[in-house]
Amino acid sequence: MDTTVKVLKHKIDNFTPELLKAFVKVVENFENQNKSVIPQFQLDEILYRIQFHKENPKTKLDFFKNISELENNLS
Repeated sequence: MDTTVKVLKHKIDNFTPELLKAFVKVVENFENQNKSVIPQFQLDEILYRIQFHKENPKTKLDFFKNISELENNLS
């Protein structure tokens, strides 16, 4: 991983000013796309339930309450 970071830093250091501006815009757009409107604790809860169900397949998934809460928070 350190080697990859060093190579990337070296390449970025050699960018022209125009290319550096374009690169910054791409990275900023990427960062904005990763932001979620759904609170992280709700995403974690759903992930936990899916993992629990995979480990215990005879259980049933109860998402209705969580989905209703998500819909209310997004409205």
